Amino acid sequence: MTDTDLTLHNEEHIRLMLDRLGAEDPQIRAALDAVGYPAARVRDHSFTTLLDVIVGQQLSTKAAATIAGRVQALMGGAPTPDGLMVLTDEALRAAGLSRQKVAYSRSLAEAVLSGALDLKALPHMPDEAATEAIIQVKGLGRWSAEMYLMFALGRTDIWPVDDLAVRHGIAAIIGGEERPGPKPVEKWGTRWRPYRSAVALLSWHYYSNPPLQ
Repeated sequence: MTDTDLTLHNEEHIRLMLDRLGAEDPQIRAALDAVGYPAARVRDHSFTTLLDVIVGQQLSTKAAATIAGRVQALMGGAPTPDGLMVLTDEALRAAGLSRQKVAYSRSLAEAVLSGALDLKALPHMPDEAATEAIIQVKGLGRWSAEMYLMFALGRTDIWPVDDLAVRHGIAAIIGGEERPGPKPVEKWGTRWRPYRSAVALLSWHYYSNPPLQ
């Protein structure tokens, strides 16, 4: 199987990528032996998923799901750009969105409707080009774009160094400084190309399920 065939949506592929790295990197192998393999995280490639990213910013998973459910109820089904644009700010605020998130949601809908963000084109773009396209939308930063590339597009070489859990998890795996910043983690990640997304999953898994000392 070639690298171009691999996807982060397939748990067998995740195991294969980590096994390839573990064969060369004893710290990755030790982490796998300690906590096992991470599960795949799959989201739809859709407007709804990007809207959920905005809704969920700085909220718990439970609170975000509640608000997303209210927005979906307002539209009578999966959110669409057209459906969002016909809703009033008052209705969206009553569903639980802050004024800022209402503005961000409208910016996303407008970008999709105008073609400024071409959802159909994203799967065919290189990682950095797809990231740049997403972060042009107000309210979607680099971390949001990286999460979308990993979980909605299944990209295998994304390294989200702005994610605290990834930073802390990988530091624990390799014995690095306890609270590393993005720059050292970016540097560490070069050794795990082209499977950094799989290592990010392992880092989250290790952080959430630390081995017994």
